Amino acid sequence: MQYLKWKDGNEYDGSQINPSWAFQEFRVKDSTIVSWIGPMNILGDNLIDYEDVGLDIKGNLMLNFIVEHFDEQPGNLRLAYHRQRILVMITRDRLLDYGIKTTQDGDDIFINNNKLSVSIATVSISSMKIHFALNITTEGTPDDVETSALEDNNLSMEDIHKLQDSIAESYIEMIETIEKDITKTKVF
Repeated sequence: MQYLKWKDGNEYDGSQINPSWAFQEFRVKDSTIVSWIGPMNILGDNLIDYEDVGLDIKGNLMLNFIVEHFDEQPGNLRLAYHRQRILVMITRDRLLDYGIKTTQDGDDIFINNNKLSVSIATVSISSMKIHFALNITTEGTPDDVETSALEDNNLSMEDIHKLQDSIAESYIEMIETIEKDITKTKVF
């Protein structure tokens, strides 16, 4: 699995959740975790969560991650959601390294009951995809949602870039150690 950084400032509009986006963007033939800092504005055609239809999913500045796994065809939605929860738990651990205490409800992270993250998992015939993002600022987030942000917790942009790398690297390590555990386990 490879960690790639997309140019900061690019907007997440939901199209990046499409299969093989990282291959099309970076020409990488591998499972990937791609990260960047930029705005999010998911357009109606790119909404894939039935609960979100008709809602605004947006923010002026987000720390975005797109994960794609090619280890099962067709993609396994249950496994994709398990991996999404692993990513969320890793993020909570890394935030705690900065003294930021959070709570979790499903795939959502909260600070003082205010929503910090957005996320979705999906599958295609060829892969499993996850989009996960953290609010860097609350500016531009929907008015009907109480949100929190990394900047409200004294994280500088340098800290956020370190957090970005730490989350991605920890996720890759977790996936790789699971694979190694599978290969060393006697089965009956």
